Amino acid sequence: MELLLKCGVPGLGDRGDIVKVKPGYARNYLIPKKMAVKATDSMKRVIVEENRLFEIKEDKLKRSLHEVAKKMKDLSCTIVVQAGEEDKLYGSVNAHDIAEAISQQGFEVDQKMVLLEEPIKMLGVYTVDIRIHREIELPVKIWVVKE
Repeated sequence: MELLLKCGVPGLGDRGDIVKVKPGYARNYLIPKKMAVKATDSMKRVIVEENRLFEIKEDKLKRSLHEVAKKMKDLSCTIVVQAGEEDKLYGSVNAHDIAEAISQQGFEVDQKMVLLEEPIKMLGVYTVDIRIHREIELPVKIWVVKE
């Protein structure tokens, strides 16, 4: 069965691609979840127009986020924590703590945007990447200091 994808499907294709799938997968998963439609000429024209509008919106969003990234370029946050012997923390500093510290400086950041491989467990200065868009990442300096 030929389908036209309305959004990107991992392992299958991107938005606007025409793919061939088994009828059961199309009827039971892709079409009910509105991820795809049957590939007809009229639907192809509709998807082309939707893609054009989507690209315009995406371009506007990227431009506005580039402006935010310029403002956040030299951002540095200090997180005050309790620490014990040898500068080990009681607990850890995680993505939620970092997002909260950045938000206190006037930038709306969700903890999902903070790219932290593992929680910080020692005092020091760390560079953490913040992904404000799937194509825009910027480094933020995090100072973890003793209370």
